[in-house]
Amino acid sequence: MACPLCRKAFTLSSNGVEDLPKNFFVTNLLQMKELSSVESKTSACEACSGNEVTEKKEATVYCVECQQKLCRACEEDHRKFKVTRQHNTVELGVETQMLTLAMLPSTCDMHADKFLEIYCFDCKLIICMMCYIEIHNSHKCSDVNKVVEEFRQQMESDVDSITAGIVKCREMLASIEKEKNEFSDIVSKTESEISEKAEQLKQMIDIHKEKLMNELSSMKQKRMKEIESLREEIERQLLSMESYKKYVDEVRQKGTACDIARAASGLHDRADELLMFGVIERTLADLGHADVTFTSSHFIIDDVSKTVGRLSLDLNARGCVHRLLLE
Repeated sequence: MACPLCRKAFTLSSNGVEDLPKNFFVTNLLQMKELSSVESKTSACEACSGNEVTEKKEATVYCVECQQKLCRACEEDHRKFKVTRQHNTVELGVETQMLTLAMLPSTCDMHADKFLEIYCFDCKLIICMMCYIEIHNSHKCSDVNKVVEEFRQQMESDVDSITAGIVKCREMLASIEKEKNEFSDIVSKTESEISEKAEQLKQMIDIHKEKLMNELSSMKQKRMKEIESLREEIERQLLSMESYKKYVDEVRQKGTACDIARAASGLHDRADELLMFGVIERTLADLGHADVTFTSSHFIIDDVSKTVGRLSLDLNARGCVHRLLLE
């Protein structure tokens, strides 16, 4: 668990909170707060409220030794008895500072009727006289009132040191907050630079893409025009040959001997003309086989850092500079 006061971690024993040291200061502080509150002025007397016959009366004072709230009548009786005559009583509802002066020392956990009045330097504990006699008589001890001023000075010195530590912690927090803000600004600026560079590359790629697509379109148009022109020429040749064949078959089958003899020489010359594929074949040969190949550059894929850029982190710690390259 963590201490609620200093946050130091500690292990709770098997007996639970019973083994934890008692905080007498907090206990007394709570008791004084309760006694100085407005509600305490209207509480019942703890000496006579247990008697059902007697009418319950309102408490007006608090007996420090008996640790009881008393009404005026019980306070008067309290002062009549020799045993309680010298007891210290305070008015309920008074300021906490007045109650502090009136409060008696805390009682011992081991001896409930004994006050804590001795400080053991060896055990660093506040003990009662019986504890000193039974356990601590061989230890270095002193009256707690004699060492309290030394402890106050020690506390004052510790508070001064802690105050300086608080200032130092706040300075360190301010320094780390400044570093955080500055580094965040640098990261934001670098993000903008990376985005700007990436946008430039995108634009460059888009422009190059458009250029390549235009070149490809031009290649296609030129090639298709050449192919279409040759195709039309071949189709015209085919049409002429089919017409020739049809006409010759008609003459051969249906013409008279005179018709055949008259047309034979011209048809033969025409056949020779139609069978002359030299020009078309040369044009077809010149047309050849075209293949479009896109050779992709592996420059960006293989080493994108050389195209986009690279990051570096310079760490300046205790006078040493370290550089981390992020690719």
